Formats: sequence, structure tokens, C-alpha cells
Amino acid sequence: MKEVLLHSCCAPCSSAIIEWMLNNDVRPVIFYCNPNIYPEEEYLIRKNEITRYAKRLGISIIDDDYDHEKWKEYVTGQLCKNGETPELLPERSNRCLECFRLRMLRSAKKCAELGLQEFTTTLASSRWKSLEQINIAGQWAASVVGNVTFWDRNWRKGGLQERRNQLLKENGFYNQLYCGCEYSMPK
Repeated sequence: MKEVLLHSCCAPCSSAIIEWMLNNDVRPVIFYCNPNIYPEEEYLIRKNEITRYAKRLGISIIDDDYDHEKWKEYVTGQLCKNGETPELLPERSNRCLECFRLRMLRSAKKCAELGLQEFTTTLASSRWKSLEQINIAGQWAASVVGNVTFWDRNWRKGGLQERRNQLLKENGFYNQLYCGCEYSMPK
């Protein structure tokens, strides 16, 4: 069974992917790297849900450092180079691309640190996210780190979206109403 680092954004998005992996001789090592999530209470709720699910399945989970201010500085700094500001940008904008780049870079580094060859992300399961942006960020991160590969699978296909919804109900997962950062919160 091959091991793959799975960047996880939350339990609902991760559940069907983890199930698919286990059923297809892939053992995920979950990496919870989400400094974008605001406020910290929301971050902890989501972290606790994926941790609960991982423990139930006997899967390793690694929690990255939560530093929302550092995330905000990074994203704002990247956007300011183009004259943009994060609060004015909609979902699927350059703000999201820069957020993905940071999280995929941290995932690629963790993948290499663990001696794994490949990483992927549950972000590619959300119909609210741009697959193109996710793949750009993942490929970029892999090229920066070297010796790791980004698995750019579309985790929405093959009935995984429907299975996600079933597992959400079966496990009583907390299901958030926004992506994570303050800019994506419902107004």
C-alpha cells in the first residue's frame, strides 16, 4: 500500500477521499494545514472533526501550526504586488490562488520531510473552488520543493460528492458555511 500526504481542509471534504484511498491501496497521512481559517474557534472545530475521524479510522494526522496573521500577511503581500487587496476580491480570485500556494507549499515541504513521494489535497473536492487554481498551486509547490509530486486528481468525480454527503450525515460532521477566511464569510 502506497502512502500519500493528504492535505485536508475539513472532515466533510476529506471523508469520501479517505475512504476511496483506503479502498484503492493508498494510505493517506493527513496534513491539517489551514492558517486561512478565521476565527481560531472555527479552525479548532474543523481540526477536531478531522482528528476525530482520522482516529476512528486509525490514520495518522499531523496538525500544522495555526498562524492566521502570518497567512494574512503572505496573501496580502502577494496581492499587493498586483495592486489588489484581499477584502475586495471574490471567491476563485487571485486571493484564493495565493492561499492555495501557501498551503500547497507547506504540504509539499511536509511530504518531503516525511519521505513521501506524493501529495494531494481535499480542496479539489469542493465545487466552490477552482480546480485550475488548485492544480497550479500544487504543481508550483512540488516544483519549488523538488523530489515530490502533486497528485492533481479531481476528487469530485466517481460519485465522491454524493458519498461525501452521505458520510457527512452518517458521522454527524460539523459542516461549515464558508471556505475559511474572513473574506469568504457570509455577509
